[in-house]
Amino acid sequence: MSGFGDVSTISSNYVQQPRLANESCMDFFLIEMVDTICRTASTETDADSEAVFYKLETLGYAVGQRLVERFTKDRPRFADTLDVVKFICKDFWTIMFKKQIDNLKTNHRGVYVLQDNNFRWFMRMSTDIGGADSARKASPYVWFPCGIIRGALANLGVPSVVVAETSNLPQCTFQIKIVQ
Repeated sequence: MSGFGDVSTISSNYVQQPRLANESCMDFFLIEMVDTICRTASTETDADSEAVFYKLETLGYAVGQRLVERFTKDRPRFADTLDVVKFICKDFWTIMFKKQIDNLKTNHRGVYVLQDNNFRWFMRMSTDIGGADSARKASPYVWFPCGIIRGALANLGVPSVVVAETSNLPQCTFQIKIVQ
């Protein structure tokens, strides 16, 4: 007999939805995280700037490792480094930013250049002056995604060095150098 509030009826009708974070919450989180770390370490000297870079990149590294572990748990192993980088450009980037990387270039000697012409975390950034000033002020915001990429690659067995460059917002270029 099935009555109102019967546990078997409720549990069979319940479908667990995936837990997702709101996109604007992630945008605000990134802005506040970078701002807080920059404020807590005075960036007037190069040593302090390196400390801020290290903190943000390390946080991104841990996030990248965890995300890629979660997203690849049901996938077969990758055949080579190029397959791993293609996964980052297509699947991983789509999960994180709702789009694929716009351009992937390689010299086939362990250097990959990923270009995102509308980097999601830069879409709402601007300054009064624009141009080089915007790019300079946006530089701390690329350290966290550099860490995410490096952490994801490391967890997939590809040790690397990741650097980013932005000349005009919202475009961003990530250079991945595979460590042999």
